[in-house]
Amino acid sequence: MARAFGIDFGTTNSALALADGEGAPRLAHFARGGGKTTATFRSVVYLERAPDGRGAPRELAGPRAIARYLAVDEPGRLVQSLKSFLAARDFSATRIFEREYRLEALIAVLLRALIREAEQALGPLSGPVVVGRPVRFVSARAPEDEALALARLRAAFAMAGLEDVVFEYEPIAAAYHYERRLDHDELILIGDFGGGTSDFSLLRVGPAARRERAQGGTRGVLGNAGVPVAGDVFDGRIVRAVVAPALGLGSEFRSIFGAVLPVPRWIYGHLERWHHLSFLRSPRTLSLLFDLQRDALDPARLEALIHVVRADLGFPLHRAVERAKLVLTRDEQARLRFVHEPVRLEAPIARADFESWIAPELAAIETCVDDLLAAACIGRGDVDRVFLTGGSSLVPAVRALFATRFGDGRVQAGDELVSVASGLALRALELTA
Repeated sequence: MARAFGIDFGTTNSALALADGEGAPRLAHFARGGGKTTATFRSVVYLERAPDGRGAPRELAGPRAIARYLAVDEPGRLVQSLKSFLAARDFSATRIFEREYRLEALIAVLLRALIREAEQALGPLSGPVVVGRPVRFVSARAPEDEALALARLRAAFAMAGLEDVVFEYEPIAAAYHYERRLDHDELILIGDFGGGTSDFSLLRVGPAARRERAQGGTRGVLGNAGVPVAGDVFDGRIVRAVVAPALGLGSEFRSIFGAVLPVPRWIYGHLERWHHLSFLRSPRTLSLLFDLQRDALDPARLEALIHVVRADLGFPLHRAVERAKLVLTRDEQARLRFVHEPVRLEAPIARADFESWIAPELAAIETCVDDLLAAACIGRGDVDRVFLTGGSSLVPAVRALFATRFGDGRVQAGDELVSVASGLALRALELTA
């Protein structure tokens, strides 16, 4: 029996699936404590200083990394959203506990843990392995940046023990997942909304498309497009509007010349991109923050910011923001609560306000979809179905955007966090034919 695997290495969550031609692909499940399991593997790496202070740091990833980070009094370094750095030429390595870690090595730590735990449930990863990739990587501004991102990702998988992988666009993988139950042909638009990017594919699926692929023909893909806007950016807008003001955004300090000046906004840009928060822990930046607090007209807010930075609270802060955003997918009101003494932040958020904060990002998504349809010479009325997947597809304003343009009856969603992994496995199984 053929065995084939799909790996969805995501900005926020990852997943792994096995397809063997016997029913739907099987997803690996990962322990999350308390006897519970989950089909997603949180894309985080945790490094903890060796007990003697000289040996190699302890390396953990996924749910185990989070559990360890939350359990210790003096946490080590929690590294998040690694995928977002793949195309960034100004970031190749970071120093952790006097050791330099290249980006590929950090990703490999995560992948080794993901594969090791998945193999406990699914058996060895033999046969073709297809790995998802966004249509457009975050920070990629030119084809050379895309090539760099893929080279880094391939190197990371090789370091994790998988030297021969095939890459596939993530929205096309979601189309394989969607197509599995079809008994008729459709022209579909796939929207995959991850943590770092929103990606779209326009393609024909169904029995005719499957027959054509089996005969070596085209895969019916009419076009792909992507925009670096998704869940992390949505979270950042909540941080900008609600969290950052409580930590000093908009406050002022008195300069050595007596002038009253605003606290630099660039500091809060790192705060918005929560995986960048640890960059503020450098001695130079911390010295600046202490100087600003000393001269601030409202020093308490800068003191709170310094605490968040020194304690490296990016993960719990993000989790509080993420919880509020999730509540807003169901309710018209949510309350953001983040308490880590001496910081106490509790604030109401209305869905209408949140949607106004992300309006520019929604417009960018809308333009991306319009451009894709225009490039393929396809009208909105020609699209039979719109399938939305990924965590940010749950945001009501995102769904409303597509319902308005294509009609609510043609918009479908489901398996938001695992459809890409499932489809990648089906694509890998097709390679065994």
